[in-house]
Amino acid sequence: MNQPQGQERIQLHGFNNLTKSLSFNMYDICYTKTKEEREAYIEYIDEQYNADRLTKILNTVSDTIGAHVLNVAKQDYVPQGASVTLLVSEGPIVEVPAEAYEDEELGAMPGSVVMQLDKSHLTVHTYPEFHPNEGISTFRADIDVSTCGEISPLKALNHLIDFFDTDIMTVDYRVRGFTRDINGEKLFIDHDITSIQNYISQEHKSMFDMIDTNIYQENVFHTKCRLKEFDLNNYLFGYSKDTLSSSEREKITQQLQAEMDEIFYGRNMKHR
Repeated sequence: MNQPQGQERIQLHGFNNLTKSLSFNMYDICYTKTKEEREAYIEYIDEQYNADRLTKILNTVSDTIGAHVLNVAKQDYVPQGASVTLLVSEGPIVEVPAEAYEDEELGAMPGSVVMQLDKSHLTVHTYPEFHPNEGISTFRADIDVSTCGEISPLKALNHLIDFFDTDIMTVDYRVRGFTRDINGEKLFIDHDITSIQNYISQEHKSMFDMIDTNIYQENVFHTKCRLKEFDLNNYLFGYSKDTLSSSEREKITQQLQAEMDEIFYGRNMKHR
């Protein structure tokens, strides 16, 4: 059980039953002017974040938090997207099949991967999409890391930021349930935390503007982040801003920043 530095280790009655859940939601935004550009962008995203690559990412996350993978379910979808789920355990489990299986019976849905971890799991689902009337394409990935016991999903946070090229991300962390000490007293959290930002590296924090919304008494923490630096070249697919007129650059910049504003603040906004 994790204890604040300098405090005595608490002896528990049985297993640590606290459930710790980290939800990592990221967005990559791109300007795609034509139908061909949109299709090329979606194809690129599907190649970059297919089920096999997502499985490798979740395996690395599992290693990072100190979990043991018990089972893997993965699926690429038509027309686009992928999913992976891992079931994991806090310690090695005896006589569990090591082979992964592919779910062939799932319908056409956004992509996913599931890893099972014995009372714990890792999942990722991808959602490529585009604006029907404007030249904006958006790729979203949802990653959930849920653990039971001493292993902490917060250890995976910086690795997830590194894995995904994200313009905007929202991170939710919640500790649920309770465990008991040997005297029967309930413990509703087993570590100190005041903000998810406590677990984000200084390097990453310097890259993003961040806003917290926390409910401390409920052990619920929320942080949303938006990339500080804006370089139009990073949002054009297949060409550079040098090929655009100044009026085109200004219009595209306004469209992209409007999209990012709405995603970051979670509501539709009127832009001049």
